[in-house]
Amino acid sequence: MTVTGTGNAPDVVDVVALGESMVTFLPSRPGRLADVPAFHRSIGGAESNVACALAAAGHTTRWVSRVGADGFGDHLVEAIGAYGVDVSYVRRDPARPTGVYFRTAGDRAGDTHEVAYYRAGSAASAMSPAGVDLDAVRAGRVLHLSGITAALSPGCLDLLRELTAPRPNRPLISFDVNHRPGLWGEAYGPEVLLDLARRADIVFVGEDEAEEAWGITGGPVALREALPEPDLVVVKQGAQGAVALPAVRGQSCRWGGTGGRDGTPQSPGCETTPRPTATAPALKVDVVATTGAGDAFAAGFLSATLRDLPLTARLRHGHLAAAATLTAPGDLAAPPPRPLADRLAALDDPAWGRLRLGPGWTDADAEAAEEARTP
Repeated sequence: MTVTGTGNAPDVVDVVALGESMVTFLPSRPGRLADVPAFHRSIGGAESNVACALAAAGHTTRWVSRVGADGFGDHLVEAIGAYGVDVSYVRRDPARPTGVYFRTAGDRAGDTHEVAYYRAGSAASAMSPAGVDLDAVRAGRVLHLSGITAALSPGCLDLLRELTAPRPNRPLISFDVNHRPGLWGEAYGPEVLLDLARRADIVFVGEDEAEEAWGITGGPVALREALPEPDLVVVKQGAQGAVALPAVRGQSCRWGGTGGRDGTPQSPGCETTPRPTATAPALKVDVVATTGAGDAFAAGFLSATLRDLPLTARLRHGHLAAAATLTAPGDLAAPPPRPLADRLAALDDPAWGRLRLGPGWTDADAEAAEEARTP
């Protein structure tokens, strides 16, 4: 799958990411939130994390969102812009605040992990099709979205439905399911994520979240069957690794049989020869914190997709980008330099399996990376 430009706007960028970002407060030491004496201010947001990581990797990116007309909004726009991300289409809301959250140290999956969100009624939750510049959102080779946005409000859900609808010259839609159970209200639930995922071109989904959100079990094959329309489904399997499952070769049944990304009808009949899947085992990593690793994986995969690398290489670049974040304390970490990432992604299978990465590994040169491999 090759990504092509839209060719119809002067400000086309590689990737546009739309979604809420919040000011994140990281604890000064481990412990319960009630016991932490001080916090360090940072930034966090699934979509802006992807935009920042891709910008740091040398791609042109844009973040589109809404923040409050407050100091925290100033900080988000300035901090994300400092990565080289275009933030000129972020709107300021004088009536609603910028979202913030606090979290404890360590692994999100731990029993003692706590996250306290203060995002209800935030500026970003007021996004809607009428409240953003749709031309700016669509002026990318790739548009990256996540299920978090759909859960923020009915207006945000309407916006994602508008952006994923078939239309001429639609950018390639990348959709990270990002199921967050605590965000869903009583009006609608995570079943809408399945509909959005089926309207995307590339879908990132974890086996565990697919079971939690949709009750789908049976592994990658079952997920591919539940998502027949996307060009590519990337299934994340935690410590096992990840699998990329392309669509059936010649598939023309997208949008419930009505055609492709532009909504035009396709010729009847298509080949049913399955395309080969690609797999990449997870790396051995000395984990500092897991927050943001999924966003980094998506960024690494999309970076390799923009470069039209083979599927296995895309998965490996995803793992390497995730390893950079796993070995750092915050949501964002500097990605490995491209020459180093390319070199590691090209290792043979035994060497890839022996690789172990710890804090600071992205600063290593090729010789240090060679020494990082364990027998």
